[in-house]
Amino acid sequence: MKLIAWTCCLILLITLAARAEIEKIAQMTDTGMCFYWWPKLPQLNGWHQDKDESFYYNANTLAPDGSSFTKAEAIMYANAVYKPREPDIKSLDAFIAEDKKTFLASDPSLTITEVSGMVTGDGTKLRSFTFFPQTKGNWEEASYDEEGDFYLVFVLSSRSKEGFDKTQDDYRQLVAAYKANLQ
Repeated sequence: MKLIAWTCCLILLITLAARAEIEKIAQMTDTGMCFYWWPKLPQLNGWHQDKDESFYYNANTLAPDGSSFTKAEAIMYANAVYKPREPDIKSLDAFIAEDKKTFLASDPSLTITEVSGMVTGDGTKLRSFTFFPQTKGNWEEASYDEEGDFYLVFVLSSRSKEGFDKTQDDYRQLVAAYKANLQ
């Protein structure tokens, strides 16, 4: 039975080929097969992937060296959302609108502002938005793209405005170094 499950998994992963450089991981759990997809990120000096948190959040999570994803003042992560899993979302604009709606549902006082987009290492311009709390909460910037069968989201999240500002250069460096087909 496990051989059949792994064979099916392999076939599925082969058929999911897309332009984006997406890490595709399948793990057998006690409830069946679990799939993880996230953008493959370049190495960033001073940061490391927190693998356990990547599996927990189903995103490629980065924490500053010397800290963990859950304890750091500021973190970054990238997510790849497989379009067929979201059949009601027909465009990147609709995906962004749904993300904004989700943020506002958790904190209606958030200020959401579109900011100048960033450009990836292969020249793709992303749409970027800040999500700032009125009082307390996380200061975040999310940058969106669409590649092949995936919507991509790159996020900087900080517990404070100071941490957000301090991490901006690293976030911009991460997005600028990302390429859809890393060599």
